Amino acid sequence: MSKLVTYDGGKVGRVDGDDVVRLDIASMREYFERGGADETGERVPLAGAKLVAPIVPKKLFHTAGNFREHEEESRNVNWSHQIAPWINFFQNVDAIVGPDHPIVYPEHLTEELDYELELAVVLRKAGKWFSPEEAEDYIGGYVIFNDITARDIQRGEMRSGVFSFCKAIDTFCPLGPWIVTPDELGDPHDLNMELRVNGEVRQESHSSRMSVTIPEILSNFSALGYSAGDVLSTGTVSGVAGFKSPEERARLYLKPGDVVEAEIERIGVLRNPVVSWQEAQGSPPPPRIRPWGDA
Repeated sequence: MSKLVTYDGGKVGRVDGDDVVRLDIASMREYFERGGADETGERVPLAGAKLVAPIVPKKLFHTAGNFREHEEESRNVNWSHQIAPWINFFQNVDAIVGPDHPIVYPEHLTEELDYELELAVVLRKAGKWFSPEEAEDYIGGYVIFNDITARDIQRGEMRSGVFSFCKAIDTFCPLGPWIVTPDELGDPHDLNMELRVNGEVRQESHSSRMSVTIPEILSNFSALGYSAGDVLSTGTVSGVAGFKSPEERARLYLKPGDVVEAEIERIGVLRNPVVSWQEAQGSPPPPRIRPWGDA
């Protein structure tokens, strides 16, 4: 089936060469819930289709700690808590945006906007309590996830050892550009991964550096119960701005005008510009808010 897209305001299709062939379903979630869809015969050029987030899942399982290189770099800044394996929390699906959609910089909330390149898995069908050996039967495809994070908010939240708000603000969940099916992708543990800001490489790694396998991750969290079309992230790689020196951080944190390109081999490039609150909302940002005090 290759690449599955959502485009032009909510149509669902598959990429066929230079075209998108429309499928007879109302949403990508429905595609997985039904176990597929028929073609309608309608075709449009891929270059002229406006791609949006390929799927808005019922649940987005955010897992972390699977790339131990990210834990190792956290020691550079004496991070407040260990990035242990098997971290899990749920992402705010209303924060999902698609390719070329702007990431809105909420200047009244944060001064430390960071990026996190991640490989994410789309669940083909509902399921729970399955083994790693059974996990591949539940994989519907793979997609790029850029886990945008407000580090100053995160440090404040983590005084209690938990966090969520820092990653769940509106537009902080770029997803795309499409879902690549397993038959098209091949081995998900053999993919080059790179994130660039304004063309400068910031994160560079390989999916083989996970300390656990994708089937093991899927199996472990199957105790929570998956729905068809749910998305599960697999954690970021080294190179985030927040774990650099103070001098480097000041330069590397995202700012309005930046363009972020998250790329994973055999999937593609997820591109998102960063815009100011003024540009996005047409009005100045609200007064500065520090809900967690000075982190």
